[in-house]
Amino acid sequence: MYLSVRLYPLALANYRPLSLTAFPEIRKCMRKLCIALTVAVALSGCAGHQPLTSTERLTVVEGSKVLPPPDRSDLTAADRPALIGPLDTIQVDVFNVPDLNREMQVDASGRIAMPLAGTIDARGKTAEELANTIETALRSRYVRNPDVTVNIKSSVSQVVTIDGQVVEPGLYPVTNQMTLMRVIASAKGLSEFARQDDVVILRTVNNQRMAGLYNVAAIRQGSYDDPPVFANDVIVVGDSPQRRLFRDFVSISPILAAPLIAIVQ
Repeated sequence: MYLSVRLYPLALANYRPLSLTAFPEIRKCMRKLCIALTVAVALSGCAGHQPLTSTERLTVVEGSKVLPPPDRSDLTAADRPALIGPLDTIQVDVFNVPDLNREMQVDASGRIAMPLAGTIDARGKTAEELANTIETALRSRYVRNPDVTVNIKSSVSQVVTIDGQVVEPGLYPVTNQMTLMRVIASAKGLSEFARQDDVVILRTVNNQRMAGLYNVAAIRQGSYDDPPVFANDVIVVGDSPQRRLFRDFVSISPILAAPLIAIVQ
């Protein structure tokens, strides 16, 4: 690697002779500049992109070959039950009883209130389970053979939280096909200082708090599958101190270069 230095002449009016006491400070600045150059070289060496290669879990199609089209099962994810939660909006229809048909919002405690059926806990139920519960409540109030249909019109409870070094942290809705990479894409991607090998998914399983550590770069290379993401997951993208340090060195490089120019002059 060759380092090219272009020197600009200093105006005589601005010239100040260097005193002996200035040399320790100059050496300190030169040392910082050397560290900055070392970091720059190290980062440039690590920035090389590794090509995709076929593995046991990944088949790479190269050259003029065409990727085969997916079949129907590839286009649909495994069914996940859509659960009703607080502040979701649902539509309840009772066959042959139009006065009971209504759109309603689940309250903050996860309950709904209907004429004849009373107050019903809808939290954590699927649309079919809630319909069966409403039918049971109506049957107990002398409604003969009630036929209830429940549809979830909008859901604000089935969301995933992404925080840390992404462009737009926040809450994003969860679908059947939601994965880690899709959540990151929904958050407009990783930020400048994101650490790709430090992405954590926090999840509660059977009342036990669990965490999974993932490497986004490895997922992009096909080293392992893009993990699915579920409602109430919290994703935290780590911070890279090395990237911040390099940015700081670059920002102060003009200040560090000034004493070097003065010495040459």
